Amino acid sequence: MNFSTTRRCALQALAAAVAIGLAPAALAAEDNYPNRPIRMVLGFSAGGGTDVIARELAQKMSESLGVSVVVDNKPGANGNISAELVAKAPGDGYTLLYNTSSIVLSPGIYSKLGYDVLKDLKPVGLVANLPIVLVTSNTVKPKSVTDLVAVMKREPEKFNYASAGNGNITHFAMLMFEHAVGVKSNHIPYRGEAPAMADLMGGQVDLYMGTAPGVMPAINDKRVRALAVTSLKRLPALPEVPTLSESVAKGLEIGAWSGIMAPPGTPDAVIARLNDSLKKALASPEVQARFASQSAETRYATAEQYGQFLRTELPRWRQIAQQANVKLD
Repeated sequence: MNFSTTRRCALQALAAAVAIGLAPAALAAEDNYPNRPIRMVLGFSAGGGTDVIARELAQKMSESLGVSVVVDNKPGANGNISAELVAKAPGDGYTLLYNTSSIVLSPGIYSKLGYDVLKDLKPVGLVANLPIVLVTSNTVKPKSVTDLVAVMKREPEKFNYASAGNGNITHFAMLMFEHAVGVKSNHIPYRGEAPAMADLMGGQVDLYMGTAPGVMPAINDKRVRALAVTSLKRLPALPEVPTLSESVAKGLEIGAWSGIMAPPGTPDAVIARLNDSLKKALASPEVQARFASQSAETRYATAEQYGQFLRTELPRWRQIAQQANVKLD
């Protein structure tokens, strides 16, 4: 046996010994998971509809996991800053991403992203679907969606509309609405739903298509006016508000779903533990009641089902972006 062969065998033996030594430690770490607080990063500002849902869910998951699950708001770039942060985090289960449907919109509208949705993030589970509500400032004269569309057709680009960010579902919802009814208005993007709603209530912008949880408090307090919902059925919380489908755009349905993802190296056993906690949280009467009060629908899915859902949604929204000619860089 020559020197190179002897050296190679020694290295292989050393590697095997190290692997044998580390395996029990790695398994023990997974068995002991979690043993410290978990950080759930959300790419949008505090106070918006998605934030309300994420915090309710995090609180309930904390109970079954036995450690705190803390929502950490990192707004900016349509959620891409938070997604990239989590994609590059250690795969130990202590840094998670609470993502919105924006995660499947971004690949179709940004030429460069610092992460790949399917390669750099690992699905944990689907959480919820949030219906979209078309709301207006109280300063806007039309008080029905049919009257609004009539004015928009008669006076193109008369109105400004807010979104929770360029390429956000609240941006795409308005684009789809405009395309469906043949109108055009001016887009003003914000860094999240809460600041968009603040300016809508203040009359700085005219229109907004926001998530039901994010706009319901202002609707109930009559600080904004609800004209239509984007679900195919009317919302129980807004029985007098028509759907877009029944009023001005037959068949049009838009929703803002959300889910949880983890860094790519996260062990399957940890993913399974998190998904089990998610399933228990979504099944709890407290969470279901809280979601219902916000007009949000629970949408539990396994990690595998969520992964398949993402693979289906990505090309669909890429096509919509291309048709609308939306490019952000």
